[in-house]
Amino acid sequence: MLDIRLIREKTDFVRQRLATRHGQDEEKIGPLLAMDERRRKGLAEVEQQKAERKRASKEIGALIAQKKAAEAEAKKAETGNLGARIAALDKEVAEAGEQRDALLLQLPNLPHESVKIGQSAADNVEVRTWGGKALLEFKPKTHVELCESLRLVDFARAAKIAGAGFLLYTGWGARLERALIQFLLDLHVGEHGYTEISPPFLVNRDCMVGVGQFPKFADQYYAVQEGLDTSTLGKLFLIPTAETPVANIHREEILKESQLPIYYCAYTPCFRGEAGAAGVGTRGMIRVHQFDKVELIKITRPENSYEELEKLVANAERVLQLLGLHYRVVQLCTGDMGFSSALTYDIEVWAPGQGQYLEVSSCSNCEDFQARRMNLRFKTEGGENRFPHVLNGSGTALARLFVALVETHQQADGSVSVPAALRPWLKTDRIAAPL
Repeated sequence: MLDIRLIREKTDFVRQRLATRHGQDEEKIGPLLAMDERRRKGLAEVEQQKAERKRASKEIGALIAQKKAAEAEAKKAETGNLGARIAALDKEVAEAGEQRDALLLQLPNLPHESVKIGQSAADNVEVRTWGGKALLEFKPKTHVELCESLRLVDFARAAKIAGAGFLLYTGWGARLERALIQFLLDLHVGEHGYTEISPPFLVNRDCMVGVGQFPKFADQYYAVQEGLDTSTLGKLFLIPTAETPVANIHREEILKESQLPIYYCAYTPCFRGEAGAAGVGTRGMIRVHQFDKVELIKITRPENSYEELEKLVANAERVLQLLGLHYRVVQLCTGDMGFSSALTYDIEVWAPGQGQYLEVSSCSNCEDFQARRMNLRFKTEGGENRFPHVLNGSGTALARLFVALVETHQQADGSVSVPAALRPWLKTDRIAAPL
């Protein structure tokens, strides 16, 4: 959530930064400020009326003490409507506040000043690459062909069980998925210093609002219902990413400055409705409704957050380096960034069977945007309550990592070579035949 004081004091600046996102959000600033002014005027008036009532009450008390009953009754009649007026004003202030806050929740974060102004992914900036594209001396198979020939994923039966956009890992495929998850967790905990978290896979509406997924993207996620009780529908939601529960761990808390920075990592399945998303109805693993991911979360002091973002990106890159996968890092332009982000790097891995790069990690600094929505603060050594910066990144996401790995390390005989870094978890150096 944006700071309402910033919007009041630097209105043109906020409008200009929002306009760079090309979502017409700057048009909401006028109505928001009008509602804010209505609330502030109402507050001033209600405080004036309450002060008047307090003064009148003292006067009436004094008159009664002086046994001036007639004058006391006259004063009561004179101020008798103050209570009703105050109640009406309180209601008006509350309504104006609710409408103002509803508009605030619809506004995305302001892009950092260093972010390139652009409209789409075509305007993103390549920051660096690592390694080179796999030089295969044969025509590479797609992951679909490899998964079917090695019986790693049963696409047909997954569709029979849950419909399009779901996966059924089998045999070596199930073991590879599990090995990748274990490898990622052990790497980030053991080498990068994160604390492992195993969160609930269901969250309440406040958590979705806290990270910025609600209210704007409510149509993209799975709401659940308890049995046949329709009144419970929409009280809990399947998580779209571990960011949702993990970033909310300290919501509505005041941390000590000495606790920062906090590093969390978590494995969870992720559930995305993504209504109308291209490719969901096609075979393969590129875009699915359920996938696994290891997420990285940082809660930091504001002055250190961009240094921490670079470290977070490096942590995600290390995964791909150890697995011998060529990738590139791109910085997203203003028009391609996520709702809550002030600056985002995407890491895209090369998949030779697809002949394209696939996003496997998105690392963002949300600055204090999410902390404000969660009312998460920390107390400085000087006693001041401040909002920390919250960062998130995929470290990394499957199934696209799975796709890039099998397509990059496929062999001419149809087998898949297992990278050395992954062998301790998979207990083999090659996937050559169904279990």
